[in-house]
Order: sequence, then structure tokens, then C-alpha cells
Amino acid sequence: MSVEVALADTAAWNAFVQAADPGSYLQLAPWAQVKRANGWTATRIGVDVPGAWPGSTVIAAQVLLRRPGPLPWAFAYAPRGPVASSWRPELIAPFTDAARSGLAVAGRVSHLRIDPEIERDGPFDAHGSLREALRASGWRPAPDIQPPSTRLIDLCADEAALWGDLRKKWRQYVNRARAGGVTVEDTDGDGLGIFYAIYRETATRAGFAIRTEAAYRAVWDAYRPLGLARLLIARLADGEPAAALLLVRCGSRVVEPYGGMTLASADSRANYLLKWEAIRSSREAGAATYDLWGLAHPGIAHFKAGFGGREVRYLGAWDLVLDELGRLVYRAAQRGRVWLARRRREPEAATAAVPGTGVDAGADMGADA
Repeated sequence: MSVEVALADTAAWNAFVQAADPGSYLQLAPWAQVKRANGWTATRIGVDVPGAWPGSTVIAAQVLLRRPGPLPWAFAYAPRGPVASSWRPELIAPFTDAARSGLAVAGRVSHLRIDPEIERDGPFDAHGSLREALRASGWRPAPDIQPPSTRLIDLCADEAALWGDLRKKWRQYVNRARAGGVTVEDTDGDGLGIFYAIYRETATRAGFAIRTEAAYRAVWDAYRPLGLARLLIARLADGEPAAALLLVRCGSRVVEPYGGMTLASADSRANYLLKWEAIRSSREAGAATYDLWGLAHPGIAHFKAGFGGREVRYLGAWDLVLDELGRLVYRAAQRGRVWLARRRREPEAATAAVPGTGVDAGADMGADA
């Protein structure tokens, strides 16, 4: 697929992102649709980079732009971008050139932030080669917006092997929940009210801020028509909702960005059964990877580690400064906005370095959440 086709056509763009290795649901067109309600506009930038046979490599990003208040500069952010048809460090310089020229068309932009879903010191960053390429092209390390690390479960193994990767105590908890009559159901949008009530209780208990119910309905409404969203709810034997997960898929990867459990259901271990069923059924649906999405604190990391997989650290966020004065002014304005939002208890601004672009900080459903 040529970069011209991918950038111009939404269906082609979604196909490109889902085929990328790795691709991210935050780079799909539905995420731009979700963020439009928060005042973000979107554009796509990219380039074909000639390479060895059979052809060129496409590297591109969906970029969100927002101009806060009276400032003359917009901030640009490519969540979990860019993505590429095949990664190598030589892509960074031409992508940087494409970003400079592409964003010049968008007007005054202070800086572009990226946080590609590339493993630090992994195959695409061997010996830090990708980070070195970023530095050589003028990128600077920046504060994280998305989780800097996660836990990935390889679903290519058979179900018995996945079950065996759970810690013994975790398998016991799953079995206890089953024996206690806990059930897990795939539900539709009508279950979003239940999900949000559980998620809100989790947030209150764990001390992190969340968005309004409408924000999660927007995620569902954007991804569900493409078959890329699932809502799972665990119920106790008496039918009482106990835990919930909102899953999003991109290509062969399933991600769980939002989830929670009720305190009253803790003894039932419903959250353990729910997590296992999400993993098991994702494999059954043909997914190759299950992304547990973020290790916000040691309690969450411990809970997620019990389900197997491996911990992955990403490259982190990087800024390309396009206007030094604009970046300085933007950072000062952002610090003031976050301070004010915290005083007013505005969740969107209080939970992210750049409001409205990331997912919720600290959200999970572990025993320590």
C-alpha cells in the first residue's frame, strides 16, 4: 500500500495500522473520532522509504492537534505512533522530514510528540539504535503520556499452555470463582452503565480520576461498528455485577485499557475469572497478543504478572520541537492548566500530562486496585 493511499483513505489507513507490526488502536481512525469531542483535530503524515526488494517501507502517523485557549501554537501528538510496515532506524530521518513539512501545512505547531510502541532494546531498537536515530534527527526524550511499560501475553500457544502460565494461586482463584457461581458475559452497549458504575467505584477506591460515562460510550461507539471493541462483565451467582473490562482490538492484538471491580466482590475472585476469560476468549477469536496495558504501580504489576506473559518497556515519548518559544509557552500553560484542574477535580486534565490524549492512569481491577 502506498503512503498516498494510506493517508488519504480512512479504510486504507485502518487497514495499514492493523497490518503494521506493531499497530495500535490509538493510531486507528476511531481514536481521532473519540478525541474530536475534546477539541482535537487530526491529520496524517507519512512517507514511502525506498529499501531492498520487494519495495519501499511506509512509515506514517495519525497526529492529533489542539490549540489551547488563546495560544497561537497548536500541540501535536501521535499517540503510539508512528507505525511502519517494517521498522528500521533508517526510517526516522525521512519521517522527521515528512513531519516537519506536513505539520507546516497545519499552521503554527509548537512541537510534535510521539511514543511508538517499540520495545526498548528490543528487535527494532537493538543496542539503542532506534533511540540513537531519533536523537540524530533532532528528537528529545519527553514526559510519558501513555504507559511506559506493559505486559504482553503471547496467544499463539494453546489454551492449556496459557492456563499453565498462570501462577498456581491465580488458577486456584479462577477455579474458586467458577465454583462460587461467577459467570462472565459478553454484553453490548447496554452494559456500559454497569461498566461505568464499577469503574467509578474502582477509581474512587484507588484514588485515580476518570472521565465521564459519555467518554467511554464514545470509545465504544467508535470502535464497536468495526468489530474492535468488547465489553465483558462478571456477575456473582445472584446476578450482581462484580467486575468489568472494556477491550479494544487492533489487528492481532487485544488491549484492555479500562477495567474495574467492586470491593464487595473481592472475596469471590470474580476479577481473576474475568481476566482469564478475556485472555482465553481473545485467543479463541484469533488474536495473537493480549496487552494488559500498563503497570501503574507494584500492586497492579503483581496482579498482572500472575497471568503470565512478559513485561515490556517501550522507548517512551519523544518531542520534535518545531517552535522553541511555542514549546516553552505551551509547557508553562499546561502546568497551570493541570494545577487548576486538580483544584477543580477535573479528571481529564488531572490524569495526563497532555489532557485528553491518553487513557486513564492507574485503572485496573487487581486486588490492590
